[in-house]
Amino acid sequence: MNRMHALALASVCSAALAGAPALTAQRAEDKPRTDRLTLDTFLDMETASDPQLSPDGTQIIYTRGWVDKQNDKRESALWIMNADGSRNRFLVKGAGARWSPTGDRIAYTAPGEPKGSQLFVRWMDAEGAASQVTRVEQAPSGHAWSPDGTQLSFTALVEERNNWPIKLPKAPAGAKWTEAPRIVERLNYRRDRTGFVDGGYRHIFVVPAIGGTPRQITSGNFDHTGSDWTPDGKTILFSGLRVESDDYQWRESEIYAVDVADGAIRQLTSRKGPDGNPSISPDGKRVAYTGYDYTRDTWVDSKIYVMNIDGSNPRLVSGDWDRSPAEIRWAPDGSALYFTAQDAGAQNLYMLPVGTAAGKVTPVTKGAHMLAVSDLSKKGAFVGTLTSPEKPGDIIAFDLKSPASIKQLTDVNADVLTGKKLGKVTEMWYTAPDGMKVQGWYITPPDFNPSRKYPMQLHIHGGPHSMYGVGFNFGWQEHAANDYVILYTNPRGSTGYGSAFGNAIKNAYPSKDYDDLMAGVDALLAKGFVDAQNMFVTGCSGGGVLTAWIVGHTDRFAAASANCPVIDWLSFVGTTDGASWYYNFEKLPWEDPTEHIKRSPLTYVGNVKTPTMLMTGVNDLRTPMPQTEQFYSALKLRKVPTAMLRFNDEWHGTTSNPSNFMRTQLYLRYWFDKYKRGGASRTTTSSPGR
Repeated sequence: MNRMHALALASVCSAALAGAPALTAQRAEDKPRTDRLTLDTFLDMETASDPQLSPDGTQIIYTRGWVDKQNDKRESALWIMNADGSRNRFLVKGAGARWSPTGDRIAYTAPGEPKGSQLFVRWMDAEGAASQVTRVEQAPSGHAWSPDGTQLSFTALVEERNNWPIKLPKAPAGAKWTEAPRIVERLNYRRDRTGFVDGGYRHIFVVPAIGGTPRQITSGNFDHTGSDWTPDGKTILFSGLRVESDDYQWRESEIYAVDVADGAIRQLTSRKGPDGNPSISPDGKRVAYTGYDYTRDTWVDSKIYVMNIDGSNPRLVSGDWDRSPAEIRWAPDGSALYFTAQDAGAQNLYMLPVGTAAGKVTPVTKGAHMLAVSDLSKKGAFVGTLTSPEKPGDIIAFDLKSPASIKQLTDVNADVLTGKKLGKVTEMWYTAPDGMKVQGWYITPPDFNPSRKYPMQLHIHGGPHSMYGVGFNFGWQEHAANDYVILYTNPRGSTGYGSAFGNAIKNAYPSKDYDDLMAGVDALLAKGFVDAQNMFVTGCSGGGVLTAWIVGHTDRFAAASANCPVIDWLSFVGTTDGASWYYNFEKLPWEDPTEHIKRSPLTYVGNVKTPTMLMTGVNDLRTPMPQTEQFYSALKLRKVPTAMLRFNDEWHGTTSNPSNFMRTQLYLRYWFDKYKRGGASRTTTSSPGR
């Protein structure tokens, strides 16, 4: 019997002894609130993403996702509707649809033979015939149509297993000898959510759109990404780094052009620093791309450049605009570039004129929302997705002539959210001790009473270079539905506030970002509705680092959950999934380990008194399980209340599987409830389960 059930049973027994009226009151209190979000709601939530306009602008295909409750995974299918949102209907199982240039077919990915994801093509006529185009051993990705619609390009892994020419004695008949070891010689040999990546390199292929044998058009011991076709169909642009020992080239990449017919490759950029995401102008004469000059800064926002199609005359066109662009698209007439960018917790669409002279970046859309644009028609119609604090993501559309009139085309969660009260999300700006302005938000529970004192959860994002945005967050809303106030902020080091703000923790992480977080807690406390005795803190990855740092520097939190954390930088840098983490501090650890030790939460474990839970995926390659184990052992040795939760079938994080997301929510509240101070009432309405 778990503790919560035991407490509930004890309450009922006490009420029965006291008399019937008390028992009736207890039952009324325990009655489920049907107007609140629950984890049952989560199981019915859907997603809508990646809308694509037909070439004539009359139809939209998008990917719709849902939870497969039986198999504990997420599934997706392609849906189609008219451009105004009417006739919204299921089309075919799959994802990632791309219209052919004439709109007569779509290419998409779906499970196929012999295994895994494969490329399919479906005719968009009344018959709707579909055929499997690839039958490859390694899943294709990044597919794109040739301009004439006769071919598809994609990238895929080309295996090249490392074997040494040793010769064992002949095994006896029927013998079962141990499998040969994996021989690793590459610097970066594994990646979280993938596993070992040293078994080959990613290359570009083309395949006839009617099906056939894919033809590899790049080669060598290099990885290639992207496939943007020139309008004449003769060339594909991609990014990568085609130099020997490319593993040792930190923050380096170039843009290349490969001839589709003979595989001849030309290097188009040569600047020291990363160049990528090439986008070819409609007339095929220019290329827009992103990058920045090489730096050891831990964060720098990318710039936009334009060069001629042959690589000549590269030039910076975004000036001193200090936000990172994403999903760059040319205007149909080639006069401007459109792209999304994060800014102060929001994401909107921006425009940059690039005619005879570069212009100034200006916003196309405005608002406290997260807007992702996925397609642009020749007539200036945009489609994408939009989410805001109280609205999950849905498909939207708007026209360049009136970008303020954003039309919502889908409402995939109306059926499950109708009648549900959500917590109110409020923005706040506050000042850190050194004068830095920091942005944050807090969520108050449904039926909020400002005269009441609520328990509070502080959530800390990972990265550390990332950003909490103003999109809908089911997890936080579900915690708020259980009567917690939720606080989340973007301390220095976060993106969306310029390069200087993001780089403010260079060679000093954690440091003043801790001060920013504590100032946010103080600012919320000043509003008068948070119970100062019952504040809790949690975060994963970079948030796990800061959570572990916090409990070593203050006792103000009643309990903490440091999830998938880094605990000891010295042991972390050599065991994580990328050798570039060795450059996290100014000096390598064998040259001078001072900063690695000074910034490690393990160094301050002797100060910890806060009950601290740890949750980490058993497959985690980014912040491997030994990091969690170190902190757990140290806390346990010191008799600090702690628990280590080792999540099965999870890489970095604990929420990729639907059941594990729900467990994360429930275990978190169970731990916080367990260590509430001063006899505060419990808030959890469900048990953690299995």
